[in-house]
Amino acid sequence: MSKLIGNIATLSIAGVVSLPHVAFAALASDQSGEAAIALPNAATDTPLTPLTPLQSPLQDLELELPPANLELKPLYSPEPFQPPKQEQPLRLEIKLSRRQVTLYRGTTAVKSYAIAVGRAGWETPTGTFQVKQMFRNPTWIHPLKKGVIIPGGDPENPLGRYWIGFWSDGKNWIGFHGTDNPKSVGKAVSHGCIRMYNADIEQLFKKVSLGTEVKVVK
Repeated sequence: MSKLIGNIATLSIAGVVSLPHVAFAALASDQSGEAAIALPNAATDTPLTPLTPLQSPLQDLELELPPANLELKPLYSPEPFQPPKQEQPLRLEIKLSRRQVTLYRGTTAVKSYAIAVGRAGWETPTGTFQVKQMFRNPTWIHPLKKGVIIPGGDPENPLGRYWIGFWSDGKNWIGFHGTDNPKSVGKAVSHGCIRMYNADIEQLFKKVSLGTEVKVVK
């Protein structure tokens, strides 16, 4: 056995072959009774295959890469930023000669309505005003007869169910309202107010608000 250890030490020191490359055969006893090591014979034995790192399964996969000249396109077409458009305010324009009021969004006419206007001596004032009052079921007070009052919601109330006031002299008011006499719409018969069909004033009431401009022209 001492002879075996001596041979291994001699091989390592001489650098002829390192221990991992030594091919161990079945230990057999020689004539001396000691185990022997079979070393590879360069002339007759097949050369040892060099050890290689363990191969990963991914090394066997062929990755499909795009061609070098492929033009990659974005998933969407970028557009320049555009700030949101600010909505133009609503305004009203009354044309007394045409017995008509038109609702505008900026300079665009949205809808026109038939109206009745002030009669002679009670003409509807011209100029540019603003909506200052908005009431549902307004109470009607007779402009000439004191004490004559008709409560809001009464079928005989000349103002109907909606009131949109836009002018005042500090005592009297002029505005849009419905009517209990739809045949009067389209005529100059009021005390300066703008009469409308009940369905029209209800629609207009939902569109305007306090501060909406009201322009009155001949």
